Amino acid sequence: MRHLFILLLWLLSPPDSLSVMCWNVENFFDWRNDSTTESDAEFSASGERHWTWKRFQAKANAFAKALLWVADDTGRLPDIVGLEEVENAFVLRQLLQKTALRKLDYQYVHYASPDRRGIDVALLYRTSRLELVDSKPCHLYEADTVMATRDILLCVFRRKDSVIPGLTRNLFAVLINHHPSKYGGAAESEPRRRIAVDRLRFLADSLAAEGIDRIIAGGDFNDTPDNPVFHRLEPALKPLHTALFRRGEGTIKYDGKWDLIDHFYASPALLEAAPSMRILWIPFLLTRDNAHSGEKPLRTYTGPRYAGGVSDHLPIIAIFSVSSQAKDGL
Repeated sequence: MRHLFILLLWLLSPPDSLSVMCWNVENFFDWRNDSTTESDAEFSASGERHWTWKRFQAKANAFAKALLWVADDTGRLPDIVGLEEVENAFVLRQLLQKTALRKLDYQYVHYASPDRRGIDVALLYRTSRLELVDSKPCHLYEADTVMATRDILLCVFRRKDSVIPGLTRNLFAVLINHHPSKYGGAAESEPRRRIAVDRLRFLADSLAAEGIDRIIAGGDFNDTPDNPVFHRLEPALKPLHTALFRRGEGTIKYDGKWDLIDHFYASPALLEAAPSMRILWIPFLLTRDNAHSGEKPLRTYTGPRYAGGVSDHLPIIAIFSVSSQAKDGL
C-alpha cells in the first residue's frame, strides 16, 4: 500500500517542474543530553527548557503536518526541503520514521558542522523524483581556520525522469545555507556574513566550471536583501525574492516589523524559465501578535515559556519550471 501511495504522488507531481522549500526550524534538538554543547544541555529533558520527548514529538508532527499542508496548497509535495537549525541525524530519522512522513518517500542528507551551538543544516529529498549523485559539507574559513559556524550543504541531484541519461546536463546542484547571525552587533558580525556569501559564490563558480550550471541556493542568510553584500553573488546567482522584499513581505517578525532574511537564489540557466518564490503562510504556524497588529510566527518557546509552535521563521518555497529545457534534462 505504501508503494502504491508513493507511486500516486509521483504521478501527480508535474514532470516539468521542481519544487524546493527551505525552513529554519529554530532549535530543533532531540530531547537527549548527549553532547557537551550549551544548547543541548538547555534543550533536554533535564535542561532548563524541559525539552521532553513529548514536546519534541509535537514539533516533529507539526513539521510533518506543514509539509502535507504544502502538498495540499500547491498540489504536490516539495521535491527538496532544506532545513536550518537541526541538531543531528537522529532528529531527521525521527521526522521520517515517527511522523506522517514515514508513509512518504523522503530521504535525508546531513553532516555535523563545527557550529558552537550544535546546530546544522540538512536536506530532505524525494527518492521517487530525484537521485542523489553527490553531497558534501562546505566549511567557511577565516584566516585559513575553519569557522565555528554552520557549513554550506552542497548536494548534486539528477531527476529520475531526465530524458537523456548519463549527461552532465542532467545534473543540478542545491546549496543550503545558514549564514552567521548578527549576534554581537550587525557591524561587528558583518565580515562573517561576507565570508559566507563569498564562499557561496565560490561554490557556484566551481560548479559551473564543472559543467553543472543549474544551481539553486536557499536558506537563512541572516540579513535582508538590501545589504550590498549580496551583489557579490552576481552574476553566478541572482535573487528570486526581489518582488517579495519590495512589497514588505518577510519570514520573521521583530518588534512588529516583518523582515525577509530567508532567501532563494538561482543561476542564469534556471532563471530563463522565470521561477516563482513565495512565503508560506501556514495557518497553524502563526499566532496573534498581541503587542502589535496582525500575526507572527508561533515559536516553540516564547522566552522561557513553552508555546508549542515550530519556529520564529516562516518557510519559503520556489517552483522551477524546466519544460523549456526538456531536451537537455534538468
